[in-house]
Amino acid sequence: MTNYVIAMGVSACIYALMALGLNVIWGLAGMVNLGLVGFFAVGAYVTALSTIKLGVPIWAGMALGAGAASLVGVGVALITVRLRGDYLAIVTLGFAESIRIVASNAIWLTNGTDGISGIAGPLRGGISPEMFNLMYLGMAGAIVAVAYVLAERLRVAPFGRVLRAIRDDEQVAAVAGKHVTAFKVKAFAVGAAALGLSGALYAHYTSYIAPDIFVPLLTLYIKLALLTGGVGNNRGAVLGAFVIVFLLESTRFVIPLVPFISAVQGAALRELLIAALLIVMLRYRPQGLAPERLAVFPIPAAAR
Repeated sequence: MTNYVIAMGVSACIYALMALGLNVIWGLAGMVNLGLVGFFAVGAYVTALSTIKLGVPIWAGMALGAGAASLVGVGVALITVRLRGDYLAIVTLGFAESIRIVASNAIWLTNGTDGISGIAGPLRGGISPEMFNLMYLGMAGAIVAVAYVLAERLRVAPFGRVLRAIRDDEQVAAVAGKHVTAFKVKAFAVGAAALGLSGALYAHYTSYIAPDIFVPLLTLYIKLALLTGGVGNNRGAVLGAFVIVFLLESTRFVIPLVPFISAVQGAALRELLIAALLIVMLRYRPQGLAPERLAVFPIPAAAR
């Protein structure tokens, strides 16, 4: 049971890191991105291949995974920079599916649908599985803490204020002299780097990745995490990630208590229960559990 709780803690940290990355792209810059799992997959595959085939250290592989995802994010941003709303969402969703399809068919590189196994983990084999899980939870928590501090610094910096201006009214930001395209590309690069790093964390924890892991449902969970916590607020992103993981896992113990239902019916009921809980939560907290709070500057009397 202890290992299970620790594993869920690691999963929550990975979700939190992804939610922080999404918050930069969507919460601050206002760009709807449904391709989160694509950047997640890029980070996972790059770190797996670099550590296994090139023999680079784990920390270097994770850095390469984050960097590769960031570069891919720049490319996606440059291609989609003129798209808005639903069109941007559709293209980014197509990007994520393209990554999954390429990973499934590039057998020479990714081993196809069989996946890549034997991915190294820090100190794995040198310590007991229980100690490895606990150590990895501490490492993942430390990475999330650093990412949170950096995201907060970015949010309150001039760069973050420009992103919020672009989110609220892109034309006004452009008239004010801000290079909207450049700021969007930078936001995509920063957010994608966090998503790639989360994929690298996942790969080194599970020691196995395969294309069927990187499905759109993961993107939906991260979107729900940010919505539940509060769009535009880094604290809400982390809180929402832990809430979503709690809801996903706690319902596993509730469904077996319902009599006279099959396993398939139980799985459907579990999804329905999760959806109902989220709807109730967002009905009474539409801005999230920790909504974004913007500073209000008084208008000088002479300007009234």
